[in-house]
Amino acid sequence: MKKQTKSKNEINKSKASNRRVITKSMTFAQLIDTDKDAAMKLAEKGMFCCGCPMALTETIEDGARAHGIDTDKLVEEISSKFKTKKSSGVSK
Repeated sequence: MKKQTKSKNEINKSKASNRRVITKSMTFAQLIDTDKDAAMKLAEKGMFCCGCPMALTETIEDGARAHGIDTDKLVEEISSKFKTKKSSGVSK
């Protein structure tokens, strides 16, 4: 029986599909599911949204707007911390 091997492209596609990208349209619940440490970053900005019942339905953009925080900058900060953590091999 011939052993099937995956090409580099197939492997890279598989790895890419396993990566989660942080976006402003994510709910806070999705964000915490993606990166457990994101709650600390939000708390530093006075956003304790992760403990709020609205976290299941409210998006990062909605929460940031309600707190007067620039959404794009917030997502960029959380994403850069998440990418740094992933590249250093630290698990979520």
